[in-house]
Amino acid sequence: MALFFDAAWFEERLAERGLTRRVMAAAAGMGEAELALVFKDQRELSAEEVGIFADLLGVPAAEVARNAGVSTPVPGQEDLTGRVAALERRVASLEAELARLKGR
Repeated sequence: MALFFDAAWFEERLAERGLTRRVMAAAAGMGEAELALVFKDQRELSAEEVGIFADLLGVPAAEVARNAGVSTPVPGQEDLTGRVAALERRVASLEAELARLKGR
């Protein structure tokens, strides 16, 4: 896992496909200035952006995340965290209801 955004890795992948940063930014729906912040490691990528860049560069999303820096999420990880939190809330609600019913 890269500690910081590996701009050289991304530049090589873009060059292999004959693409530019402008195309990369447009694919993710961001401006070139915003993408420049990503390349300078001043803005993190979202899981959605990782997925878009993976498709654009023809590599697995995990590889994009690994080269994007330490805290970059891989698509799908956010969904699992959200589902676990939702399940925990539901269990707590059911336990409270069960306790209320037992108290009758």
